[in-house]
Amino acid sequence: MKMKLFFLWLSLAWACQSSFSQEASRAQEIEKIEAGLKWTTGRVVLGNNLAEVNLASSYRYLGPEDARKVIIDIWGNPPSRGDTLGMIFPADVEPAQADGWAVVLTYKPDGYVKDDDAAKINYDDLLKQMQEAVQQENETRVKQNFSKVELVGWAAAPRYDQQTHKLYWAKEFDFGSGSVHTLNYDVRVLGRKGVLAINAVASMSQLTEIQERMPEIISMVNFLPGNRYADYQQGNDKVAAYGLAALVLGGVAAKAGLFKGLIALIFAGKKFIILAAIAAGGFFVRLYRKFRKPKPESLSDTAPSDPFLRRPPSQD
Repeated sequence: MKMKLFFLWLSLAWACQSSFSQEASRAQEIEKIEAGLKWTTGRVVLGNNLAEVNLASSYRYLGPEDARKVIIDIWGNPPSRGDTLGMIFPADVEPAQADGWAVVLTYKPDGYVKDDDAAKINYDDLLKQMQEAVQQENETRVKQNFSKVELVGWAAAPRYDQQTHKLYWAKEFDFGSGSVHTLNYDVRVLGRKGVLAINAVASMSQLTEIQERMPEIISMVNFLPGNRYADYQQGNDKVAAYGLAALVLGGVAAKAGLFKGLIALIFAGKKFIILAAIAAGGFFVRLYRKFRKPKPESLSDTAPSDPFLRRPPSQD
């Protein structure tokens, strides 16, 4: 009996040591990635003179390459989710911060999207279709070792601004039956030759904050002259094969009658899962941080210094 207890104790000790090693290694990996990120402030031109971002002093920008590192290497999303025009972060937020959030910028050059169906869309029906499509998408996610996704419902019902040609909506997702639900707040800006997507990725507990700050962010991102919706030249420019309803469904996927890529912009799929795991091993990360060498001062140090130990909001 004593021998069994000894081996049990030995197994637990080994497991703790292994957990410490994994968590410390993960913390070092994330810290190294964050230290190498190249932040930009002020005015940023997106794509080949496609659009611009005029950043307020309370925000900063990551280019496509660094954004990919955050989305895939820090947040733990599939590589297919990493192609963007960049990301906008609040200036006081780090990518790995458990209670942080960011805005992801992408562009679809599918042509001029007509908005004459705006008043005819039944968004409740669209929600049901998307929920069914997400369930189908789960089969692929499970095969690729990613957690299942549940589209809980609208966090904010879709609405279209006829004057600015911007479509707004927000969805609530549950990744892997987690206690912290993910918020994707979506904005689509219609342009002459395509659609600019502005996606805020956060937790549901941050919905109020996101709703308050998104108008400012949206105002900072605009098409440059020649690419605006009003610049469309009938007869010369390509017209998209879908309308506003398809944008909510998933753009080209809805047009083709398929729903592959429907959740292509759900970037936080494993963000909170990873951070929750780190928080669960907080003791080990704390021990690692105690003995690490201090980082040199930089812009990235303006954020709270211990994001890895913070559990996502509402998980306590």
